[in-house]
Amino acid sequence: MITASIVLYHPDEAELKRAVESWAPSQDRLLYLLDNSEEGTDLSFLPENPYIEYIPNGKNLGYGTANNIALQKAFALNSEYHVILNPDVYFKPEDIDTLKAYMDSHPGTAYLLPKVIYPDGRLQYLCKLLPKPSDLIFRRFLPSSLTKKSNDRYELRMSGYDHVFNPPCLSGCFMFLRTSFLKEQNLLFDERFFMYCEDFDLMRRIHRTARTEFYPDVTIVHDHQRGSYKNLKLLFTHIHSAVKYFNKYGWFFDEERKEMNQKILQELEEYNRTERLR
Repeated sequence: MITASIVLYHPDEAELKRAVESWAPSQDRLLYLLDNSEEGTDLSFLPENPYIEYIPNGKNLGYGTANNIALQKAFALNSEYHVILNPDVYFKPEDIDTLKAYMDSHPGTAYLLPKVIYPDGRLQYLCKLLPKPSDLIFRRFLPSSLTKKSNDRYELRMSGYDHVFNPPCLSGCFMFLRTSFLKEQNLLFDERFFMYCEDFDLMRRIHRTARTEFYPDVTIVHDHQRGSYKNLKLLFTHIHSAVKYFNKYGWFFDEERKEMNQKILQELEEYNRTERLR
């Protein structure tokens, strides 16, 4: 059995319906809809399905806290894998079978991110180094012409995004997680993060003892709107979460960040060198 969760907050009906249809809830694929909308959501636009569980929280608990409710349910059911979905992603239902097959044959992998594209086909560069304060500040507030070199390195573009590799930081828009590993390690979202950076934080803790991999043989679509670039309130929420993240791990002195980043850069350098010699 695989479980999945989508956190709702005043969701777009068409968008959510598309995401639910992508997941295709069934006896082997349970889906939790965790509603952070204060007044709840009328889901009559979705077909009735006994394998969808709607959980109204009555208030906005935050992204990580709501997903923790679903993760605890997944732990209790001993589901093999749990997939955390943004409501703005969509994919072919059979893609889940492909990802499951890969995870089944790679027991050291605890997290898998497929290739992610925009609706127009452009690649989203969602594999990253663990961020330094400058990585987040420069890419948000400086012109791209001044930050291209550092941003390309931060987004690990030298990888080519064409093979499996093991970055320490990946996007949380689609999180394919090994449930038994999270349960054994007692790994949940840090609920001090209301929204933003909670995925970076969880990924970092997973990466300490397991592989967190990018898998390019499956492609999903993420209709990403970059809300914090358009909404001042979301921007301040993002900044607040970033401050919490660097307070937790260190602003300028972070030995773990240094070690994890050096390791993936060395691995990619070795891979590229080997490919050039072929």
